[in-house]
Amino acid sequence: MSLTILAGSANLLLAEAIAEKLGLRLGSVVVQRFPDGELHIEIQETVRGHDVYLIQPTSPPVAAHLLELLLLADACRRAGAAHLTAVVPYFGYARQDRRASGREPVGARLIADLLQTSGLQRAVAVDLHTTALEGFFPIPLEHLSAVSLLAEAVRPRVPPHAVIVAPDLGAVKLAERYARLLHLPLAIVHKTRLSGEEVRVQRVVGDVRGRVPIVVDDMISTGGTIQAAIQALLAAGCVAEDLTVITSHGLFVGPVEERLHAVPIHRLLVTDSVTRPAREPFTLHVVSLGSMLAEAITRLHNNQSLSDLLVHG
Repeated sequence: MSLTILAGSANLLLAEAIAEKLGLRLGSVVVQRFPDGELHIEIQETVRGHDVYLIQPTSPPVAAHLLELLLLADACRRAGAAHLTAVVPYFGYARQDRRASGREPVGARLIADLLQTSGLQRAVAVDLHTTALEGFFPIPLEHLSAVSLLAEAVRPRVPPHAVIVAPDLGAVKLAERYARLLHLPLAIVHKTRLSGEEVRVQRVVGDVRGRVPIVVDDMISTGGTIQAAIQALLAAGCVAEDLTVITSHGLFVGPVEERLHAVPIHRLLVTDSVTRPAREPFTLHVVSLGSMLAEAITRLHNNQSLSDLLVHG
């Protein structure tokens, strides 16, 4: 069965990197908008009988990129694709995994259902906001992790007195994986979210005095969590020198620039799961997911195991 790689407009650079690693040409797709804003998708080559992989993070603007993915999947299904997989390096709506106040949708489940309805038969994602999302998908979900790539990238610059820090309870499992790989102790910042942009830190758990923090999280959106965590760490006696922040997904929206510059971040590592902003809020060290995603696609196409690439626990 022929392997075909197609992409929406959300992150063409990553899609091209994946296709290049696979030794393939990225398939031709036209994405247009009618004068009223309605989206139109057209695939300009045959996919009949092919094993098709659609590269499209649902990054900001989330609704537009999500609809683009759904229409692209439907076009492939109607054009006769034999098997259809969405490669969604960043999965939007992942934070809407429960009803916090009672009268809210469970957005993550709804989006997962829409992916199946569009004709997709499998999804691949990287460092989801919570592993509980795996149970939301009615189609198989391959949950990959960029932790080992990011840990190796930062390893040469890790001082011996460093500490891995989870900026909130939701990042503890992620931080534990970094701590194991880098053989470092772990600290946790307890926070309370006041709104979509504001958080309040309650306390820091763990030995951080005199240590250099490496703050890790699955994503940075407005920077509120990172700013509050770093301020709490400095108040608890952490060393500001050589402070590092690592995140899988750098969305960088809202007042993020002001917030990141308000704390003494020395180094900020991200992956290329989403397109880099035109105006970067900080000097970024970017680690590409191209090789890992190309390897995952190769193994899926050949029905081989992904166990060493997956998130466990």
